[in-house]
Amino acid sequence: MSQPCEGCNCGRSQAQVPTAGSGPRQLRSFTSPAESNTNTNEGIEPAIPLRSKKWFNDPSDLGLTVPELSPKNRPIIGIAQTGSDLSPCNKYHVELAKRVRDGIIAAGGTPLEFPCHPIQETGKRPTASLDRNLSYLSLVEVLFGYPLDGVVLLTGCDKTTPALLMAAATVNIPAISMNVGPMLNGYSGQKLIGSGGVVWESRAQLAAGQITEAEFLHHVAFAGHCNTIGTASTMNAMAEALGMSLPGSASIPAVYRERGACAYATGLRIVQLVREDIKPSDIMTKAAFENAIACCAAIGGSTNAPIHLNAVAKHIGVDLDCDDWERVGYHLPLLLNVQPAGEWLCEEYHRAGGLPAVVAELMKHNAFPHPDALTVSGHSIGENCRSDLSQDRRVIVPFDKPLKAEAGFLHLKGTLFESGIMKTSVISPAFREQYLSNPNDPMAFEGPVAVFDGPEDYHHRIEHSPDIGPGTILIMRGAGPIGYPGAAEVVNMIPPGELIRKGIELPCIGDGRQSGTSGSPSILNASPEAATGGMLGYLVDGDRVRIDLLKRTADVLLSTAEIEERKKSMGSYKYPKSQTPWQEMYRDSVSELSEGMVIKSAIKYQRLAQTQGIPRQNH
Repeated sequence: MSQPCEGCNCGRSQAQVPTAGSGPRQLRSFTSPAESNTNTNEGIEPAIPLRSKKWFNDPSDLGLTVPELSPKNRPIIGIAQTGSDLSPCNKYHVELAKRVRDGIIAAGGTPLEFPCHPIQETGKRPTASLDRNLSYLSLVEVLFGYPLDGVVLLTGCDKTTPALLMAAATVNIPAISMNVGPMLNGYSGQKLIGSGGVVWESRAQLAAGQITEAEFLHHVAFAGHCNTIGTASTMNAMAEALGMSLPGSASIPAVYRERGACAYATGLRIVQLVREDIKPSDIMTKAAFENAIACCAAIGGSTNAPIHLNAVAKHIGVDLDCDDWERVGYHLPLLLNVQPAGEWLCEEYHRAGGLPAVVAELMKHNAFPHPDALTVSGHSIGENCRSDLSQDRRVIVPFDKPLKAEAGFLHLKGTLFESGIMKTSVISPAFREQYLSNPNDPMAFEGPVAVFDGPEDYHHRIEHSPDIGPGTILIMRGAGPIGYPGAAEVVNMIPPGELIRKGIELPCIGDGRQSGTSGSPSILNASPEAATGGMLGYLVDGDRVRIDLLKRTADVLLSTAEIEERKKSMGSYKYPKSQTPWQEMYRDSVSELSEGMVIKSAIKYQRLAQTQGIPRQNH
């Protein structure tokens, strides 16, 4: 009989939990690690001369003492701090950074903590993703222009993780990532509720007249930092799968004692990475990105992952596109029973073994692409995870008994757009029955469209459009990187309340994004977007669209001549004017969602620490 978890009411003490393997897996612990955290590198010469020593003609410039800065084997380690009052999801990093500093000092380094541009998903308008590239740019300048030999990337909320990984890729000094951790379980009565997901569910209940405005606010108040496999938990799992964070670290809840121990271990390890000269380019290889894609499919990860990982890949010089996401990930099974694709939350995920247990399950069945890929631990991901098979099969299910047999993203193309992503792990039985089960036309559907120019138009008209009925396809446009600007999370539209009350779902297509916490099987990230001449910008209500998942096609049922005439008569798509200098600069420089939404001129700047040397001296 399994033992109850400390402070947990998950029911494990009342029921036998099936095991995997002949004996219990060795518990992974940062508090009491199998390998000692005792520093063995004190006094060891670094593999290459430390770049920081080129700065220190006058050590008083940084307000530190000569012993802290001058020894040629004492590295200067940056701590990229993303927590602040404006970024409450990451705010616990203000405390965790203290343990990171302790680890750096214990290993013989000198820590220098500095703030990053804030990115808060629920607070920043018009959208937090607008600031991902701004945070990236500012961090590149810090990492390249200051005397730093390595950096700890303190990540968490959705866009902070890719922004910091992109900068580390561009500058290419030794780096290690550590996220703040998901929140604890949320409950409404006896029901588990996950951050983000409770919002979408409650909105549908409100539209259907099942709850009041006051009840809606009460439900939503239980939410917080992503404790589902939304974009935050996805991207921090991706950092671990890439090898950029310590194994088992991504899923540790923020307030667990283990999170502080992980921070200390992260501080120790970055000093060793500097001395060993292990850089992001040694870790974030094509093999590492394919490992991340496999993990994303197995955990039911967010549709924002292709955008952000494609961006990181471009900045490290790895050829990665949306075809790779389908090729590597689509045929892999869904193994993680966590919302929105499953039923549990991230506390259970962590107790079940976290990402190492998912990797171990894939490896056991020879379904993990590259077990030999190097990680920041100094070992391969296979060495880190091979023995971590989960013993809680409620949460991490066996490979041969998956929640879904094929759980990765489909990459669709056609006359509607050149690139669009569909998340198959959240296709509900009801959606499959309504749209994908015609025996004469399997895995395909077509219907008339209702077109919305941004979320304001949608909210204004959705309950007052008599032509929207069963089979209507909802189109969201003007929501991409340029059109919004920044690419808004607005594609997961709910039907009119009348249809919700009848249990009818409607397909959604758009040139924006949706929250990773959403369970909607939308077709999104459509590229090119309406604002750059994409076909979504030329649709009118009533046009018919056909989606064929077997053929991977998305087409508007118009002739080539009709399409050309439509484009000629309608002209370019109109979108709101820029409101700030950064919005204008962003629009002038950004690429499509399929290309990672990167600053196009920035990707030619790679491995700056190796290719550009030390910046010119100011004095």
